[in-house]
Amino acid sequence: MARAIWKGAISFGLVNVPVTLFPASTTHKLDLDWLDKRTMSPVGYKRVNKENGKEVPRDQIVHGYEYEKGNYVVLSDDEIRAANPAATQTVDILAFVDATEVSFMYLDTPYYLVPERGGAKAYALLHAALIRAGKLGIARVVMHTRAHLAVLAPAGDALVLDTLRWQDEMRDPAEVGLTREKLGKLAAPGDRELDMAIRLIDEMSGPWRPDDYHDTFQDDLKALIDRKIASGQTREIVQIDAGAPKLEHSGNVTDLMALLRQSLGTRGKREAVTVEAEAVAGKAARPGAKASDKGKGEGKTATVRKTKKASEVSKASKGSKATVGKTAKTPPKRATSTKSSKAR
Repeated sequence: MARAIWKGAISFGLVNVPVTLFPASTTHKLDLDWLDKRTMSPVGYKRVNKENGKEVPRDQIVHGYEYEKGNYVVLSDDEIRAANPAATQTVDILAFVDATEVSFMYLDTPYYLVPERGGAKAYALLHAALIRAGKLGIARVVMHTRAHLAVLAPAGDALVLDTLRWQDEMRDPAEVGLTREKLGKLAAPGDRELDMAIRLIDEMSGPWRPDDYHDTFQDDLKALIDRKIASGQTREIVQIDAGAPKLEHSGNVTDLMALLRQSLGTRGKREAVTVEAEAVAGKAARPGAKASDKGKGEGKTATVRKTKKASEVSKASKGSKATVGKTAKTPPKRATSTKSSKAR
């Protein structure tokens, strides 16, 4: 049974449907460890010999497959490439399929394909042909010692290679409880409810503009950090705005038609109303539920005695001394974030 990684709700206008999130895929790959080729000792991600703690130069690292505890088959980069030269150097198109046939659930990681010198004409030809035919190329490619199934598709003026998950990496819906028996017990929607839901979908429909969406949680977190920095010279705890709505995923069945009616004409509103398909007792689990008792007495100003770390932070702030009730004389630093990308 797959492990749930998130619990919450699907927001649909004013309707919130409590859900649990499960991974839809799993990964199968040949696990190659880094080894110090001089001693065959495993090398950590910081290129450190795990036995003696010394750093290992990059040119002394080789791949090794541990076929039994402590015993490795050593493979150099040249040997890996020589095992199947065509596979490691070619995006091998196996077939063409209709552009609508590949489910989004199989998509993994996209890559741009950039033409080398002399290849621009053939690149443009394949790009134009795929668009006119309405097809995608299904290809096989080896990257980072792993074979991938991939889809080759036109995207704007470019060709994109999007790696796909293999079929045996996809979990069966039954693994997370989505069986015919369970789904069959759900009440079929009535015609009026269905018509109202379609009206709501039509009202909320529009063109896909990815720039319209951004990580508001990160913005809120940065704002919280800025408030904490600004209040770093006082003993008073900065109170988080309690006006933000809290989602209540209750187990009570509500009138779907009423919720859908309220949702129409209220695009963009985020009030939380919960709907479940079945009547169940009690409240659905949600993050922070265990800490509910700690919230009593909200609205009062909380003060705490300075800890050792807090005093150290105050002393480090341009040599100024911490005083009760005073704010920092120097402008507070604003929170910044750095984006990282996963190396493929």
